[in-house]
Amino acid sequence: MEGHQEPSTQGGPALKRQSFHWAWVILGTCFLDLFVNYSARLGYGVVLPEIIKDLDLSRTASGSIFNAYLFAYIALTPLTGYLTDRLGARRIITACAFILATGLFFMGRSHSLWTVLLSYAVVGLGATGMWTPVITVVQRWFAPHRRGLALGILSTGYGLGFATMGAAFPWIVSHFTWRHAWYFLAAGALGMVFLNGGLLRSSPEAAGAVPWGLKDIGIPLTTGGSKRKIPLRKVFRHRNFWLIGWSYFCASYGLYGITTFMVDYAKDQLGLPLEKASLLATVHGSCQVIGVLTMLPLSDYLGRRRTIIISNSMIAASLAGILLSGPSWQWLYLFVGAMAVFYGVTFPIYGASAGDYFPKEYMGSVIGMWTPFYGLGAIVANWVTGFLRDTTGRYNAAFVICTLAAILAVALVWFVRRPVTGETD
Repeated sequence: MEGHQEPSTQGGPALKRQSFHWAWVILGTCFLDLFVNYSARLGYGVVLPEIIKDLDLSRTASGSIFNAYLFAYIALTPLTGYLTDRLGARRIITACAFILATGLFFMGRSHSLWTVLLSYAVVGLGATGMWTPVITVVQRWFAPHRRGLALGILSTGYGLGFATMGAAFPWIVSHFTWRHAWYFLAAGALGMVFLNGGLLRSSPEAAGAVPWGLKDIGIPLTTGGSKRKIPLRKVFRHRNFWLIGWSYFCASYGLYGITTFMVDYAKDQLGLPLEKASLLATVHGSCQVIGVLTMLPLSDYLGRRRTIIISNSMIAASLAGILLSGPSWQWLYLFVGAMAVFYGVTFPIYGASAGDYFPKEYMGSVIGMWTPFYGLGAIVANWVTGFLRDTTGRYNAAFVICTLAAILAVALVWFVRRPVTGETD
């Protein structure tokens, strides 16, 4: 077990006697991980118009750059999730932060399509440690009925990262170049190497503590109603695993098909200036914070399945609104903001489902194995959206497909039922 492989470090057993719980240090460190990581991931869409202009790329090629990131990300995240369960989150997250910093630095040094593809693939490799291990370790440090609250606070990190890029990028371009955006992000990722190595503890047991929110130290932490340990292969064969996984695919397709290209859509198809088009990223990121601070804590009471149904339904409605808003930038801002409220909920709520529907000892492995569904949804969306834009000259047909994908995401999760236990099939 992980707790036996990573010994307690200084201050470990004393944590129970401190006036604060170490879970909040874990949460704060992981918040910064997400802030830096998602500034790089979601900020790509903000930087995209300048990359297209400087390197003379097509929209299909620009979608392929993001797909290089996603290929590396989805290919190795299942392994990262498994290693998180076996070796501990601190080792994995710290190593991946260094890889992330390296890839971001070389993004700024790239001068051709192939060098950008390779550099962003390295960024994707580093990002494997910035989601699955992060939400796994946070869930382990908080009691089951407090995970929605913890993930809500944590998830403001990627919303604020996106919002910061949307606000900062026009200033960076006017004072430096688009390349400096990657240099600044690389410096932030390098700083996280030291913070993760010094502050993270992979589990409460490794630090001589118990999850925050447990009133009685002697109460065992159970997840998903597990009575006895079941084989991992049974988890991966269960209908819940596949229903949630394919719903994740459809949700990812609907969201990324629009989010990756929305700044280019506003600038190229609607004719908005860069400052006003980039502001969409700030609206998007800011509204994500509203969603994660409301819907994720509510999911502790509503349940993950019901929250996913509500969230994906609102996303589908918002995507349809973006499509129908036409040339009105005011309506575009409104519907992008509405989509973002529930966009921010999507990824952590699917991750939290791993803790609710499957045994806790497999949490990292389940989240890691769901990542290919998410990644493939984004990859297909980027290719299809970029291809349709290049062939038709407009984004309308691609956005219709995104809306339909979000509707299908609702339908699939509707059939999710009992948690996986030693007694269920």
